[in-house]
Amino acid sequence: MSSKSAPPPLPEPLGVAVGDSHTHLDMQDGTVEEALARAAAVGVTTVIQVGCDIKGSRWAAETAAAHREVHAAVALHPNEAPRIVLGDPDGWSRQGAREAGGDAALDDALAEIDRLAALDEVKAVGETGLDYFRTGPEGMAAQERSFRAHIEIAKRHDKALVIHDREAHADVLRILAEEGAPERTVFHCYSGDAEMAEACAAAGYFMSFAGNVTFKNAQPLRDALVVAPAELVLVETDAPFLTPVPYRGRPNAPYLVPVTLRAMAKVKGLDEDTLASAIAANTARAFGY
Repeated sequence: MSSKSAPPPLPEPLGVAVGDSHTHLDMQDGTVEEALARAAAVGVTTVIQVGCDIKGSRWAAETAAAHREVHAAVALHPNEAPRIVLGDPDGWSRQGAREAGGDAALDDALAEIDRLAALDEVKAVGETGLDYFRTGPEGMAAQERSFRAHIEIAKRHDKALVIHDREAHADVLRILAEEGAPERTVFHCYSGDAEMAEACAAAGYFMSFAGNVTFKNAQPLRDALVVAPAELVLVETDAPFLTPVPYRGRPNAPYLVPVTLRAMAKVKGLDEDTLASAIAANTARAFGY
């Protein structure tokens, strides 16, 4: 195995245990048990397993039901909604071809997310939101309809809402304000600037930072982290994606949370245990476990 594809080594364990607020165990190598054991060995004792489509959301709920340390989030990813409605003939989503199902197919899919959201082991509805990076203008209506429906589902079941916001900050904030955000709303892989962080803080939204906060070109993210109140900050891997420096480009996993958390503590000028204690409490509060 080349060093580029090799999993990074286990970091020094944290002094205070925390949760990984957003991971995709179903996209990672090895078993769930192995991933959880490695994470626990370094002080990452809880993970939020996030679904992006019907199959992944069912898997998240089943995995959470089988493992005490796992809580589920269920949703149709913003890029999944236009695929359901319009199909994916040219593979724009990089998720494989698919036939168009129209609005009725989206209604059916949302009904299944609603059913899953009622389960005890499901603590959140997400990742939902808007993604203007891959979706063209024709897909935006389906995305927005799906996002509004997910907000309603989260509120009705009193679950957290997990937001995916890619190049769509203003519209995400606007739709949350129009619909009325759930009591607990999490911006996963926070990607806004300091000004947006102030708006999120004013609204009481949690901001979850991933490994990209360590990237050289990510100064706007670090500026946002500085102004984000400690009681609204979470940490996540979004594994297998966004592996923190110095392991960027290699496979990410929940056990690498300490690498990102230590970088965050430096940015915030806090000692590691202080930040970890805040994050542990925030994650439990955000996801209601």
